[in-house]
Amino acid sequence: MGEDIKWLNLALVGLICIIQTFFDLAPEGPWESRSFTRGVIGLIGIGCLYVSWFRFTFAQKGLIPTIKIWKRPEKSWLHVMIFGIVCYAFVISINHFELDKYFPKTTGMIVMLAGSLSILNASYVWLVVNGPLSESKVHEQE
Repeated sequence: MGEDIKWLNLALVGLICIIQTFFDLAPEGPWESRSFTRGVIGLIGIGCLYVSWFRFTFAQKGLIPTIKIWKRPEKSWLHVMIFGIVCYAFVISINHFELDKYFPKTTGMIVMLAGSLSILNASYVWLVVNGPLSESKVHEQE
């Protein structure tokens, strides 16, 4: 139960930090820029959400989802790939339909980064688990 609260608290802090980016509530800070302060707080929120997701998904502390801690990497890689593609589609749609005026300026860049990292991770997992770099394929060639 204690671990559940830890990931939930991080998720709540992350959501609050991200929600504040939609409003002009942040102080100017030492750099005298309210929008920069909002961006920094938003990035902290994204970091909190990521750590919260990691703790919830893998039930342990850490930051890097190595293949060894995945329950079913031979199937899960596809879910991560789809998430990355959805991130790309979201960024394309907010630019195509001119919805970017409803989001903070750096939303597209941050979502595209998350999508790119997800696709890179999913590609690596596929290569190592199902693809040409898998143990079974390496032993077949020997």
